[in-house]
Amino acid sequence: MFSRILAFTVLWITCCGYRLHASDELGSDASRERPNVLFIAVDDLACTLGCYGDVIAQTPHIDRLAASGVCFQNAYNQLPLCNPTRASIMTGLRPDKIKVYDLDRHFRDELPDVVTLSQAFRSEGYFAARVGKIYHYNVPASIGTDGFDDPPSWDQTVNPIGRDKTDESLVYNAEPHRKISGALSWLAAEGGDEEQTDGMIATEAIALMQQKRDEPFFLAVGFFRPHTPYVAPQKYFDLYPPSSLRLPYSPPGDRNDIPLAAFAHNCPVPNYNLDHDTLIKATQAYYACVSFVDAQVGRLLDSLQQLDLAENTIVVLWSDHGYHLGEHDGVWQKRTLFEQSARAPLIIRSPQHRESAGVCRRIVEFVDIYPTLTDLAGIAAPENLDGRSLSPLLDNPLAEWDNVAVTQVLRPADDRLGDPVMGCSIRTDRYRYTEWGEGKYGFELYDHHADPLEFNNLAIDPDELTRNVIAELQPLLRSRASGQTPTTPFNPERL
Repeated sequence: MFSRILAFTVLWITCCGYRLHASDELGSDASRERPNVLFIAVDDLACTLGCYGDVIAQTPHIDRLAASGVCFQNAYNQLPLCNPTRASIMTGLRPDKIKVYDLDRHFRDELPDVVTLSQAFRSEGYFAARVGKIYHYNVPASIGTDGFDDPPSWDQTVNPIGRDKTDESLVYNAEPHRKISGALSWLAAEGGDEEQTDGMIATEAIALMQQKRDEPFFLAVGFFRPHTPYVAPQKYFDLYPPSSLRLPYSPPGDRNDIPLAAFAHNCPVPNYNLDHDTLIKATQAYYACVSFVDAQVGRLLDSLQQLDLAENTIVVLWSDHGYHLGEHDGVWQKRTLFEQSARAPLIIRSPQHRESAGVCRRIVEFVDIYPTLTDLAGIAAPENLDGRSLSPLLDNPLAEWDNVAVTQVLRPADDRLGDPVMGCSIRTDRYRYTEWGEGKYGFELYDHHADPLEFNNLAIDPDELTRNVIAELQPLLRSRASGQTPTTPFNPERL
């Protein structure tokens, strides 16, 4: 009898011990805080950052974010125009699936039931909010409104409007025939950071972080600058004396081997026919805005620390596309398939990957952002996403990674092109291959090993090696972008 009682007692203690152990594990899992997401978008930001090797840029705050996370040096957007690229990022789908190529079409026109990135987090109980520009705005006319937003994506939206809007009459427009939102235009503004829309955006985002610090949040913070007009407080202009700036180098005859369709319809003439001093002032204004936005990013990062949120918040910083500042003998702004436009900043800091922070030079795409964030947060994601999680590269930025990036852009018919022309480009570790109108309007091939600035178009007079490279890349490109002119609606005036 005693032996049975003893055996039962041992069994009871063992079981209780197991149950307590299991309960401890369950309690630990249940109590483990789900990571927040701070999702920072910067409009029209090229890789003009210290962490991307720009020796002019003064960007200490974004640089420290890069130093504590993974800085993806070769990240590529899907279409270098505000609305299409933002729609692609937020749906995790390529332009040919969402049928968004211009500034007027909404992705739900094609896919009414698509689940956006922030929706996926909302469905898991996250508070999702947007402050500023995440989806497309008609900058700057609609600052203060929802713009081209997607209501199902958010629990709350905040749309600050600062003195950059009320001071528009003071903006200098180097091209008076264009609206300031599309022209080289700028203002060295009076007053402080928090009077500007982007300063107000940072302030409102910090307030939301404080209000929601005790519940999981997905906070999207979208800064307007350095989109034109380039508006920033005077002190940021002072960081970049015009005498210290130069325009990019282009070899003589740089444009001779480039197809006409490669040049955007809104910038067909080198440098808009503007003089050197004006272009230098525009460069100064652009960099001033980059430093201004950098300061606002610094405020967000500081607030994460002050609110004790940094250790449980995934921080993502991205720009919707790259940006030209005069490359290829006078290309400005976006809408090209050259490296400067297709490549853009992407930095991810994940608390669970702090020890593997560093520089990653693998080829990644912006459609990878969606599955990466849902993977990091343990959130269910749709099965049809076009990208893949970058978690292996967050574990080890030097990990093997077999990938290419595809970027495309649609040209309207005009006095240069008889028909609308789709351009599609594929970037590998070594090459960039581009077709215009499935080749009808030209081909480009650049060897980034020998020609990182894309000065020598090998497709003009291809040798055997070039022909073999094209034969290998062409089907891979067309498997991700058809190259055909879309049959769905698009507005030629808004491409």
